[in-house]
Amino acid sequence: MKEKNNLTDSLKELEKIISWFELQNEIDVEEGLRRVQEGAKLVEKCRKRLKDVENEFKIIREDLKDSE
Repeated sequence: MKEKNNLTDSLKELEKIISWFELQNEIDVEEGLRRVQEGAKLVEKCRKRLKDVENEFKIIREDLKDSE
Protein backbone atom coordinates (compact mmCIF):
# COMPACT_ATOMS: atom_id res chain seq x y z
CA MET A 1 0.00 0.00 0.00
CA LYS A 2 1.36 3.41 -0.97
CA GLU A 3 2.07 5.73 1.97
CA LYS A 4 -0.26 8.71 1.92
CA ASN A 5 1.48 12.08 1.97
CA ASN A 6 -0.41 13.63 4.84
CA LEU A 7 0.50 17.28 5.28
CA THR A 8 -0.80 17.49 8.83
CA ASP A 9 1.24 14.50 9.98
CA SER A 10 4.38 15.85 8.31
CA LEU A 11 3.94 19.25 9.99
CA LYS A 12 3.50 17.55 13.37
CA GLU A 13 6.75 15.64 12.82
CA LEU A 14 8.51 18.89 11.93
CA GLU A 15 7.19 20.47 15.13
CA LYS A 16 8.63 17.54 17.12
CA ILE A 17 12.04 18.06 15.51
CA ILE A 18 11.96 21.79 16.26
CA SER A 19 10.91 21.10 19.86
CA TRP A 20 13.78 18.65 20.26
CA PHE A 21 16.29 21.35 19.26
CA GLU A 22 14.64 23.91 21.55
CA LEU A 23 14.90 21.56 24.54
CA GLN A 24 18.60 20.75 24.11
CA ASN A 25 21.14 22.42 26.36
CA GLU A 26 23.96 20.75 24.44
CA ILE A 27 23.18 19.26 21.08
CA ASP A 28 24.48 15.84 20.15
CA VAL A 29 25.87 16.68 16.72
CA GLU A 30 25.17 13.26 15.23
CA GLU A 31 21.61 13.21 16.54
CA GLY A 32 21.13 16.82 15.44
CA LEU A 33 22.34 15.96 11.94
CA ARG A 34 19.99 12.98 11.79
CA ARG A 35 17.07 15.18 12.79
CA VAL A 36 18.00 17.91 10.30
CA GLN A 37 18.13 15.29 7.54
CA GLU A 38 14.74 13.96 8.64
CA GLY A 39 13.38 17.52 8.70
CA ALA A 40 14.68 18.22 5.20
CA LYS A 41 12.89 15.14 3.90
CA LEU A 42 9.68 16.26 5.62
CA VAL A 43 9.96 19.78 4.14
CA GLU A 44 10.34 18.29 0.67
CA LYS A 45 7.37 16.01 1.32
CA CYS A 46 5.28 19.02 2.44
CA ARG A 47 6.26 21.01 -0.66
CA LYS A 48 5.19 18.15 -2.90
CA ARG A 49 1.89 17.75 -1.09
CA LEU A 50 1.20 21.52 -1.23
CA LYS A 51 1.88 21.46 -4.98
CA ASP A 52 -0.52 18.55 -5.36
CA VAL A 53 -3.18 20.40 -3.34
CA GLU A 54 -2.69 23.52 -5.46
CA ASN A 55 -3.17 21.44 -8.62
CA GLU A 56 -6.31 19.85 -7.19
CA PHE A 57 -7.76 23.32 -6.47
CA LYS A 58 -6.94 24.42 -10.03
CA ILE A 59 -8.79 21.41 -11.43
CA ILE A 60 -11.82 22.11 -9.24
CA ARG A 61 -11.82 25.76 -10.28
CA GLU A 62 -11.61 24.81 -13.97
CA ASP A 63 -14.41 22.28 -13.55
CA LEU A 64 -16.58 24.96 -11.93
CA LYS A 65 -15.85 27.40 -14.77
CA ASP A 66 -16.79 24.75 -17.32
CA SER A 67 -20.09 24.02 -15.58
CA GLU A 68 -21.22 27.67 -15.69
